[in-house]
Amino acid sequence: MVTSYGRLKFSHICPMPSQSCFFVFPVPISIGFDFEQIVQLIHQSHGKVVLTGVGKSGIIGMKIAASLSSTGTPALYLHATDATHGDLGMVEKKDVIIAISKSGNSQEIKDLIPFLKNNGNKVIGMTANPDSFLGKQSDHLLFTPVEKEACPHNLAPTTSTTVQLVMGDALAMSLMDLNGFRPQDFAQIHPSGSLGKKLHLKVVDLTDDSKIPSVSIEASLKEVICEISEKRLGATVVEYNGKISGLVTDGDIRRVLEKNENIGGLVASEIMTENPITVVEDMLALEGLKLMQAKKINHLIVLGKNKSYKGMVHILDFIKEGLNG
Repeated sequence: MVTSYGRLKFSHICPMPSQSCFFVFPVPISIGFDFEQIVQLIHQSHGKVVLTGVGKSGIIGMKIAASLSSTGTPALYLHATDATHGDLGMVEKKDVIIAISKSGNSQEIKDLIPFLKNNGNKVIGMTANPDSFLGKQSDHLLFTPVEKEACPHNLAPTTSTTVQLVMGDALAMSLMDLNGFRPQDFAQIHPSGSLGKKLHLKVVDLTDDSKIPSVSIEASLKEVICEISEKRLGATVVEYNGKISGLVTDGDIRRVLEKNENIGGLVASEIMTENPITVVEDMLALEGLKLMQAKKINHLIVLGKNKSYKGMVHILDFIKEGLNG
C-alpha cells in the first residue's frame, strides 16, 4: 500500500497498486512509519550510505547506490564478501548501511553484520523475511515481501529484485525531495551525455565565432544575400550604430522577391523584421530550443551580458547536439 507522511508523498514514486507485480503475482509493498524513520536517519547522517549484498541483491544494491549518488545522497556499493577481506576500510562510523538480502540469512551478510554493528554503524535491512538474521539484527527494516518469484520454477530472483528496486527508488526520490535537490544540482554531477547537455549546455556554446552574420541598415539586397550565403546560417542581423535593429532571413528575401518586381534599390532596412527575438548568452540551450519552438522561429540572436551581439544559432544547431525539446 502506498502511503504518505509529512510533506513527502509516494503516490508518484511507487504508482503501482498494492496487488501488482509483473501483472502475475501479488506483491504487497508497504511504505510506512519505519520508512519515514529511515529517510530521516539518512537525511540527518553526516556520512554516506553504504549498500551491501551478494548475488542479484548485490546488483540491485549497486543500482540503488548509483541512484542515490546521482540525486544528492552520497552512496557506494560494498560487496559483502570483499568487505570481510579488507574492504571494510572504506566504511566510516558515521556511515549508514543498507544490507539487502531476500532471505535475510545469506552467510556473507551474517558474517558482515556483526562487524558493522561493532563499528557503530546504523544498519538498515532490506529483506522479505523480518524473522531472519538480517531482520532481527537491523536497526531499521525495509520490508520487501514476495509471495512468489516470476520465474516459472520460483527460483531465479525476479519479482524479489523488482520489489527491492522499487523500494530503493522510493528511498532515493524521497531523499532527493527532502534535500531540495534541484535540476541545477543534477547538472553539476551529470556534465556528460544527453542529460548533461539538457542541463548544462548554454546557447552561447552553440555559436561559432567565425559565423556572426551582420550587415548595416543601408546594405544592399546583394550585400545581404552575400552575407547570408557566406555565414551559412540562413539569416543575418541588421545593425545601426552598433545596435541590433532587425533580422533578415532567407525567407524574408524570398517573400520580397515575390512581391517586388523592382528590387535593385532595396536595402536591408526595407527587408528586415524589426525587434527580433534575442536571448542572453547564459540561457540553457534546451530553454532556447523551447523558445524557438513556441515562437515558431529558426534563429536565435545571442547577446552578451552587456547586450553586445555574441552570435546566432540555427535550430539545426540544437538538433546536431541531440536536443529535441
